[in-house]
Amino acid sequence: MRNALKFTSILATAGLALSLAACGSSGSSSSDPNAPLEVVASPTPHGQILKFVKDNLAEKAGLKLDIKEVTDYVTPNTAVQDGSADANYFQHVPYLEDFNKKRGTDIVSVATVHLEPLGVYSKKVKAITDLPDGATVGLPNDATNEGRALKLLADNKLITLKDGVTTAATPADITANPKNLKWKELEAAQLPRSVADLDAAVINGNYALDSGLKPATDALVLEKAEGNPYANILAVKKGKENDPRVKKLAELLHSDEVKKYIDDTFKGSVVPAF
Repeated sequence: MRNALKFTSILATAGLALSLAACGSSGSSSSDPNAPLEVVASPTPHGQILKFVKDNLAEKAGLKLDIKEVTDYVTPNTAVQDGSADANYFQHVPYLEDFNKKRGTDIVSVATVHLEPLGVYSKKVKAITDLPDGATVGLPNDATNEGRALKLLADNKLITLKDGVTTAATPADITANPKNLKWKELEAAQLPRSVADLDAAVINGNYALDSGLKPATDALVLEKAEGNPYANILAVKKGKENDPRVKKLAELLHSDEVKKYIDDTFKGSVVPAF
């Protein structure tokens, strides 16, 4: 069943990618200030926040907003790069920098919006210190989020990492592992579905929320918000930063109304970063 669900998800994402490409080829992505601004976003919380803006703020501001939701971490950037979408809202700067480096893209941040604290979740233990010797822990397999996950485990004294290692950390950078933890590296979107088969998993905030988890209460431990570099951003292809529609959306995302919506809706599981 899990393989069938995964296959269905892949087909759905592929179909949306083809749809975006088709739209781009017909010229829907435009700098015309009167054209809809097409934004590709993760469903939760990014899509929810954008829908709040669309339903409550955009019309008064003279902005037409077209939201396309995807569940993977590649389509939003490829759509922006090839011009089939105007902007995306799903990632943090370390992921974007790694993506640009590896893919040769030139996507840039235009606004910092919110932080989704990364958390450790388990269906088998109630406290992170209760993980047994030899426990298997799921990690997101993309470069920046895996390093981020390992740092969270190191901050909570489960492992020790090499001095100076940053977001690029991998299990090879672990210098001490007192509980002899084993690692299961999976696509970030798969981790909520796999947590029951593992002793614990480090899950991105958007995927935790999307699966019905409540990070503020369900996580064994959460990242600290203060000084955290992983705030999620609105991003565009370099050269579109001055598109008046992009500037207008950035202003709305930084409004008091959006800040209140994030606080009231997510109750600490998503934190405003502006």
